[in-house]
Amino acid sequence: MTGGAGRVRIMLHLRPSPAGPEAVAGVTEAYHRISKDLAGTPGLLGNELLRILTDEGAYAVLSEWESMAAFRDWEAGSAHRGTTSPLRPYQDTERPSPFALFEVLAAY
Repeated sequence: MTGGAGRVRIMLHLRPSPAGPEAVAGVTEAYHRISKDLAGTPGLLGNELLRILTDEGAYAVLSEWESMAAFRDWEAGSAHRGTTSPLRPYQDTERPSPFALFEVLAAY
């Protein structure tokens, strides 16, 4: 089955520093604020805040878009940088890039 083909998933890697309950609360609060602001964004199918179980202190936001064109349209818009800025201080700077883009080729 290839019902999900063409969808795009964006993973933003986060690593609050210093780690601890206050940092986790900051990430969670920023995630919820951004998610509320993005509600109803054309092409955005949803997003999730994930705790990476194999890397203590690491988190990720995984968003799903109906297409690369929908994601690029939103990314090019004037509200993009302002809307996502609350998570910017938590981006994982230990990685070559704090985000990765994935195209769904097949799904069941």
